[in-house]
Formats: sequence, structure tokens, C-alpha cells
Amino acid sequence: MDTDLENETWVVERGREVVEKMADPARHPLSDVERLIYCLWAADYGMRNAGHLEAAEDIHPGFHAEGASLARSLGLPKTSSLFSLTPLEFEKNYFDRLTDVRLEIQRADAPWPDTSPEPPRDR
Repeated sequence: MDTDLENETWVVERGREVVEKMADPARHPLSDVERLIYCLWAADYGMRNAGHLEAAEDIHPGFHAEGASLARSLGLPKTSSLFSLTPLEFEKNYFDRLTDVRLEIQRADAPWPDTSPEPPRDR
């Protein structure tokens, strides 16, 4: 499968599950990883549909700061690095960094199946 398609599919599908969980009052509260997925989902929505983060702020005000905080607390350096960028730098780097961010969040989100290969390790 094409990496861009894998990224989009995972973010949309896993994000949909998180949104459905948020809408169901009978379910448990979101975990920190699920909250981070929601932040990424909002960012992805803005980037894919509008080409900027303003639409993401409309969906989830504060997603950018929350994403940075959650990624740091979860020990996800690549995700933290992306969410710690200024909005303009985030927009410029989003699609280039998305694969690494997706893989890092997928590994932290153990119940979701990770079918992607491990990224190459630095030697």
C-alpha cells in the first residue's frame, strides 16, 4: 500500500473510532493516546481539506498545544517535535513527517494493529 494512503487511512479510520468513542457517553473517557490521535485527526483534516491548520482549530480548539503536551508526556519524540513547531512550520512539514508520526503513535496505541514495517534504524 502507498505510504500516503496508509497514513490517510490510519488517521481517518482511527480518528473516526476516537470521535465515535467521544460521542458515546457509555464509553470510558479517552486515553492520552486517543486524545493525541484526536489532535492528529484534527490537524490532518485541516491540512487535507483546507491546506492549513485554521480548520483544525475550528474542529478542536487548542489541538496544537494539547498535541505537543500529550506527545511529550507519552514520550513520543517525533510527534512532539512536529506539534512543537509554529503553526506555519507545522503546515510546511506536516506531510513530510506524517509517516514517522503515524508509526510512532501506532506503536503507542497497542490495540490498533500496526501492519507497517519498522522504519530504518540509525546506525
